[in-house]
Amino acid sequence: MEDIIGVVGVSFVLITYYLLQVEKIDSKGFWYSFLNLFGAVLIMYSLMYNWNLASIIIEIFWIVISAYGVWKYFKKTV
Repeated sequence: MEDIIGVVGVSFVLITYYLLQVEKIDSKGFWYSFLNLFGAVLIMYSLMYNWNLASIIIEIFWIVISAYGVWKYFKKTV
C-alpha cells in the first residue's frame, strides 16, 4: 500500500510539471505549489516504509519549498 501511495505522489509531481510545461498552470500560482506539496508528502509517506536517505532529503526540501510557495501565494492574495 505504501508503494501505491508513493506512486500516486510521483504522479502528482509529474503531472504538475507537465501542466507547467504546457502552460496550463502558473509557477507562481496556488495549484503549482499545492500539487507539488501534496505529491511530495505522499512520496515522503512511502519513504517512511522504504527508507532511502537521498530521497528523504530531496522530499524534505520539496515539501519546504512548496509549502513556502503556498504561503507566499496566500500572503500575496490577502
